[in-house]
Amino acid sequence: MARDDLDRILGEEHEIIPSTGFVHAVMEGVQRQAEAPPAIPFPWKRALPGMAGAALALGWVLLVGARVWAGSAAAPPEPVVMPPALASLLESAWMMGAGWIALALVLSLVSVKFSSRLAA
Repeated sequence: MARDDLDRILGEEHEIIPSTGFVHAVMEGVQRQAEAPPAIPFPWKRALPGMAGAALALGWVLLVGARVWAGSAAAPPEPVVMPPALASLLESAWMMGAGWIALALVLSLVSVKFSSRLAA
């Protein structure tokens, strides 16, 4: 297409007529949008404690990582001294799977509390 043809086409006055039903469909869409309820806002008050905890955990991990990388945590930690009876009790509990039992109890408690709070 030559530049003269383009100038001639754009220079002519054309009347643009919408297709049948177009105006009605657009007006129905505008009316539906106006009648729609407002969007539900994000619950920032409930999300902020979790985000703050995540930020603290990330900061702690970065701090410990920086100490390890710098070599300040190169010394092995001192062993914990506990009475032999307590050590025997903890060892037998560990052998019986007390860690898994405690984890199951904590997860059960968290799920019950979460569901009751969600239902309330």
